[in-house]
Amino acid sequence: MAKSYSTAYLYFRLWINITATFALLIVSTVLVSTIILASFGLARNWIIQNYGRFLGRTVLRIAGVRMKMVYVGERYDGPAVYISNHSSTIDLFIILGLGLPRVRFVAKYELQYNPFFFIMGRITDQIFIKRQESEKAIAILRRAYKKIHRNRLSLYVAPEGTRKHPGTIGPFKKGAFRMAIDLGYPIVPMYFAGTRELCPVDSLLVRPGEVTVYIHPPIDTSRWRLETLDQHIEEVRNMYLQWAEKYDGQAVEMV
Repeated sequence: MAKSYSTAYLYFRLWINITATFALLIVSTVLVSTIILASFGLARNWIIQNYGRFLGRTVLRIAGVRMKMVYVGERYDGPAVYISNHSSTIDLFIILGLGLPRVRFVAKYELQYNPFFFIMGRITDQIFIKRQESEKAIAILRRAYKKIHRNRLSLYVAPEGTRKHPGTIGPFKKGAFRMAIDLGYPIVPMYFAGTRELCPVDSLLVRPGEVTVYIHPPIDTSRWRLETLDQHIEEVRNMYLQWAEKYDGQAVEMV
């Protein structure tokens, strides 16, 4: 259970968090741009994995959030499509804080309206898609496949598409699973436990506490077919519903 804090205290912390994060993003944008330009883009993977981890964990630490990683079973380090549940504002910094190797993030186009994320995303070669325009999104992803394969890059996608969804685990969109089939990659499912309790969906107020990231073994997709994709998506989503009850104590109805 998250510790109880007064509203005044949380708003005071919010002001500190926003100010410190804003300053950190300004410095990071200048520093990362300089390093990537000076290295002619060769430092991208190092920046995303190492500086991204530093940036994500620093923002969480400022907010009083401790992050713990737990590997459930075997650890997988090859190219993969990473997925996770998404129900909190702090998820973005948790994802960065993981320091996933050689990863590119598939993010919603609207994130670029923030100038820091626009610059950082563009110079680190992230993938922005318009979720409402599925055909264009698929075309953008397919153009990226050749580079992804050539450089043995991984992808991260939140299959719910948005943190604002009904229930503990929202409906899963097909994108992440279609990409796994197209690329011939396994899916590595991760569950973020405790995020909703520390920072509810529609709030910027973050309660100090701990989140745990459970990283599960890869799911083999080599025998998946488009004709049975809906069935596979339902199976993976049901796994998340089970984890919600196990890790967060959220009783949910299986579908």
